[in-house]
Amino acid sequence: MRNYDVIVVGAGHAGVEAALASARLGLKTAVFTITLDNIGVMSCNPSVGGPAKSHLAKEVDALGGEMGRNMDKSFVQMRILNTKKGPAVRSLRAQADRKIYAREMKKTVEAQENLDTVQDIVTELVVENGEIRGIKTKTGMEFSAKAVVIASGTFLRGLLYIGDKRVKGGRMGELSADDLTGSLEKVGFKMGRFKTGTPPRLDIRTLDLEKLEEQPGITGIPLKFSMRTSDEEVTEKPQ
Repeated sequence: MRNYDVIVVGAGHAGVEAALASARLGLKTAVFTITLDNIGVMSCNPSVGGPAKSHLAKEVDALGGEMGRNMDKSFVQMRILNTKKGPAVRSLRAQADRKIYAREMKKTVEAQENLDTVQDIVTELVVENGEIRGIKTKTGMEFSAKAVVIASGTFLRGLLYIGDKRVKGGRMGELSADDLTGSLEKVGFKMGRFKTGTPPRLDIRTLDLEKLEEQPGITGIPLKFSMRTSDEEVTEKPQ
């Protein structure tokens, strides 16, 4: 058994920020993920920002998070939306190079002091007398912790709908976390499901691009999500 102050289950946007925040407070932290190669992966839409969401990204940055800083390293296009409307509805949005974003976030996580990355499937919460004591994993390992953060995204008893087919999976090509769902129910959590829909991908060869309106990113003005990113870092980067 290994002892930690905090264990984070899941290494997507939320899990990464939780693990980094915990480790930076000086707490011995471990983040568990089914696949280490998918730390910080942008599953569906490789973007950050937009109406309401850019506000959230700025708040994460103000608290020392890495989402905005990482997007400034990896974006391929950044623009301000709703510029023809009033300032209250304008928002910053950027499209990322998915591979660069995930690579840079993985580097940030792996370089962080007090933070271990573990590739394993968490199957059970260890609870004694109503208090969390740790977790158990698919490989039979047990880890103790004073606190456990669940940032599992779509993986808890995950299902994928493809046309009229339904298959288990947290993301395409990855396992769902069925056992952990049952463990959460045993300790009193009521489990439900929100359905999300991923729009169909379009083959660019089937489109008449002359009938489409191009929406280029803004150039000449150093746009950035993080207040820790210097103007020089943005202007040096190809827009």
